[in-house]
Amino acid sequence: MAKDRNIIELKNVSKRYDGKTILDNINLYIKEGEFVTLLGPSGCGKTTTLRLIAGFIQPDEGCILLEGKDIAGMPPYQRPLNTVFQRYALFPHLDVYDNIAFGLKLKKTPSDEIDARVRKALKMVSMTDYEDRDVDSLSGGQQQRVAIARALVNEPKVLLLDEPLSALDRKMREDMQIELKEMHRKLGITFIYVTHDQEEALTLSDTVVVLNEGRIQQIGTPMQIYNEPVNCFVADFIGESNILNGRMMRDRRVAFLKHEFDCVDEGFGEDVPVDVVVRPEDIYFTTDPAKCQFTAKVKSCTFKGVHYEMFVDTDKGYELMIQDYDPYPVGSEVMLYIDPDDIQVMKKERRWNTFEGKVVSEGKVEFLGAEFDCDTAGFEEGEAVSVTVRFEKVDLLDHEDEAATTGHVDSILYKGDHYHLTIKTDDGEKVWVDTDDIWDKNDFVGIRILPEDIHLEKTEAKDA
Repeated sequence: MAKDRNIIELKNVSKRYDGKTILDNINLYIKEGEFVTLLGPSGCGKTTTLRLIAGFIQPDEGCILLEGKDIAGMPPYQRPLNTVFQRYALFPHLDVYDNIAFGLKLKKTPSDEIDARVRKALKMVSMTDYEDRDVDSLSGGQQQRVAIARALVNEPKVLLLDEPLSALDRKMREDMQIELKEMHRKLGITFIYVTHDQEEALTLSDTVVVLNEGRIQQIGTPMQIYNEPVNCFVADFIGESNILNGRMMRDRRVAFLKHEFDCVDEGFGEDVPVDVVVRPEDIYFTTDPAKCQFTAKVKSCTFKGVHYEMFVDTDKGYELMIQDYDPYPVGSEVMLYIDPDDIQVMKKERRWNTFEGKVVSEGKVEFLGAEFDCDTAGFEEGEAVSVTVRFEKVDLLDHEDEAATTGHVDSILYKGDHYHLTIKTDDGEKVWVDTDDIWDKNDFVGIRILPEDIHLEKTEAKDA
């Protein structure tokens, strides 16, 4: 059970490699006895965060506190924590017992104490009859248990686990999740766990820290992360979601799917664009016309073991995913409703593309590392400008001809009736695009923006 005292604190921590920012001003506070999971896609900075805490690397900015003391410069072996790696890092020339005892022997711990602590650790990981076994003869799950026991035998205040179950098959991974949770309960020490597996994070954690591109997106309990995502990235990354454009009409009333719904959200203002998340299991079928909020036609129905997964086309032209225990035949017309508590309203992170640019000549503006034709009337050559382009006004081409610049599809978000893409240009800038066309992640694209769709503002006026 987590206590009130912070054992680890990361304050304004940043880390860069070769000029690329891996962690961007991270602030994270971990309580004593807490099970914290760092969750995110590959390259988001979660393993870098763990390595900073372990002392394998040092932050470029900010500080890391252990029990209130700055541990900058403290080598890993002096920190009261141990790391369990993805690849186990066991010594093949030593048996199970000696692998676990290795760290204690380095510290010249008395032999009777070593024996007592090793046997306690073996019992903790259900390996009491394996002390004489060669580690190469063990299964992957057994080797991971030995790696965990080797870390626990040192009685660390913090146990760091870097995707320790990723090499195991699904059934073994699920069994080990249960064992890890039980170990944490018995030991009462702080666990900091790294994974890209959303289900694993929700199963194990007291607290989940969602990272993306070196920044913390959300910190909360598994239930908060799942039911109350703060932005589209979290909603899309954690479980299945229907993510839709909406408009907050007023407090507790939101429009999406071209219908209006009661909700529980307040404080967004009136008649403002928002994003709306509805989980597939929170859309309900009804046979009562008085309860029906909108209708749809079932286009597919697939049995998923516990539930049926259905895709429907709504009466206003949106596609939704629905999960239900009862199947509905393909082609059937259905009546649907959503409870106010099951509608999650989120502020839009952005409403259009905004770039820093410069007028290079009459009728030409430079941004995204390229020159575009546009109306530059009222602007002087060399003047810095703010360039605005609506998402739907960016054309993506599958060739470089007619394209001002190029890039690759970095992320794809389906919003019910269109796709919202993030494009990373060759210069590393981001362009957001709304399109009906289907693209795959990492697709090469040409970027074209017509002159009439580029809007300029004086930088001074924008800042004011």
